[in-house]
Amino acid sequence: MPALTPIESEFATSEDAAAYDVWFRAKVERAMASDTPSIPHAEVMAMAQAILDKHKPR
Repeated sequence: MPALTPIESEFATSEDAAAYDVWFRAKVERAMASDTPSIPHAEVMAMAQAILDKHKPR
């Protein structure tokens, strides 16, 4: 397969892109089928902000 340019894809080959697509779709399917409780958006954003604050230059 020919190499892909960065304009076409972030992957080097079509096979790499296809393999990532298969992996990503499987990961999404597992997440959607999971009965693990979800985390509310506001809570996730607060956790992300805490990480950013922790790494801010002082």
